[in-house]
Amino acid sequence: MSYARITGTGSYLPEKVVTNVDLENLVDTSDRWIQERTGIAERRVVAEHETCGDLAVIAAREALAMADLDPALVDLIIIGTCTPDRVFPSTACMVQNRIGMAPGTVAFDVSAACSGFIFALDIANRFIATGGARRALVIGAETMSRILDWNDRGTCVLFGDGAGAVVLEASDEPGVLSTHLHADGSHEELLYVPWGVGQGYDGLEREGGTIRMRGNEVFKIAVRTLGRIVDETLEANNLTREDIDWLVPHQANIRIIEATARKLELPMERVVQTIREHGNTSAASIPLALDVAIRDGRIRRGDLLLLEAFGGGFTWGSALVRY
Repeated sequence: MSYARITGTGSYLPEKVVTNVDLENLVDTSDRWIQERTGIAERRVVAEHETCGDLAVIAAREALAMADLDPALVDLIIIGTCTPDRVFPSTACMVQNRIGMAPGTVAFDVSAACSGFIFALDIANRFIATGGARRALVIGAETMSRILDWNDRGTCVLFGDGAGAVVLEASDEPGVLSTHLHADGSHEELLYVPWGVGQGYDGLEREGGTIRMRGNEVFKIAVRTLGRIVDETLEANNLTREDIDWLVPHQANIRIIEATARKLELPMERVVQTIREHGNTSAASIPLALDVAIRDGRIRRGDLLLLEAFGGGFTWGSALVRY
């Protein structure tokens, strides 16, 4: 069995910036209120012509360039997204073609809301560990603005668009050390989009295709659940909190991030935080944050990283990674 080692990262944020002050003109809110409760100052929003796949292509090319890897040599591409370009083909199939991967290589999407990147990373790691692939692209990409009700102040202040990508390559050196995935569908009514293709367009007109969230309840469950998965990850690897160099969390809410850091007894200086600049980009947020911290030199080769996410479903997961 081989390790899946990260050899490249990339990310992309759309050009359009929507600030908290901009949102003051749409809903009853304020910059101060948003920043105090979420840590978000601004978010990015796709242009009318941009799609999830467009963002994923740019992030993928950046990751491949860092890895100095020809896309024709990549065996597998998985995209975590809940805002795909089309029902089918998968966004991964279209990105595979656009970046020049060889026809016939494996490509598919994973839908696990904000945990989508962690779920995709787990699958790619298993492919590499069992010899099913030697090189993989794992991408989180979202156009959350397309499923937002801009009149709902409880959700429109939270989400943004973006993409992040990592290249994984088979190696004898430690890389992805463990992954831990979970789901519980009994909480579906706390965070969901009430429409799907199977309901037909009558359902879309009746329900609307935008995010619904009971924020206080989601917050409480997320904090408890992420605390448990921190313990699970450390115990599975016979590690203590002191062994973790960096926490790279899903960028959902600064208060959730701070609660997880307290669980690890990590100072916030060792927590990668990018939420201020792009808000909650769902499955894109972890690879976005990872790329930023690698490129600015905070994360260095040999550092031990804990990645964790919580999303609608509910889904949640973690990955322990030796970078």
